[in-house]
Amino acid sequence: MPHTSPHSRTSSPTDIPLRDQDDDALLERMKADDADAYRLLVERHVDRAYALALRTLRNPADAEDVAQEALVKAWTHRHSWQPGKAKFSTWLYRVVFNRCIDLKRMPSNSCLDDVAEPEDDQPDSVDTIQRRQVYSRLEDAMATMPEQQRAALTLAYFDDMGNAEIAAVLGTTVQAVESLLKRGRQGLRERLRRSERDIRHIFAEA
Repeated sequence: MPHTSPHSRTSSPTDIPLRDQDDDALLERMKADDADAYRLLVERHVDRAYALALRTLRNPADAEDVAQEALVKAWTHRHSWQPGKAKFSTWLYRVVFNRCIDLKRMPSNSCLDDVAEPEDDQPDSVDTIQRRQVYSRLEDAMATMPEQQRAALTLAYFDDMGNAEIAAVLGTTVQAVESLLKRGRQGLRERLRRSERDIRHIFAEA
């Protein structure tokens, strides 16, 4: 009976289907100009990149542009990617966030309130309407907060990031993030003091 060494049974990364490979493996392939690996990375991360931009800018068109710019930058800078230095998602969200800050500092003649919402001929349920009202109040309250506090809360509660990853996205320290979250929660509770109990509960400290 022929002997099979352990090494002969070990699959190389190229043996794993592309869709089953992790981001680091896809990035290595992208560095080698693999467009399919890049498209899969885009597919994995475009929705969250857009969501972060939308929550920061509150303008769908601008948010879409920012997400696209960040993902294009991933391709144009593919040869400079350094494995192990940062997660791709962390790098991407930092690019998105920084671009959003740049846009918010630029004078603009457009306003989200001037953009008409698309009509929907389907009646909304009471639960859907109430949920929209909750998130509308949250967004309105967060829109008045300092930029860094709003960003930290957004990444923590909407993107489910830990403090270390938030610090990497914002380019600051974990201690600074902890302070931002603490002050952000306090600020939100103050802004939402007249709102429903379920809204305040979302940001209640453990």
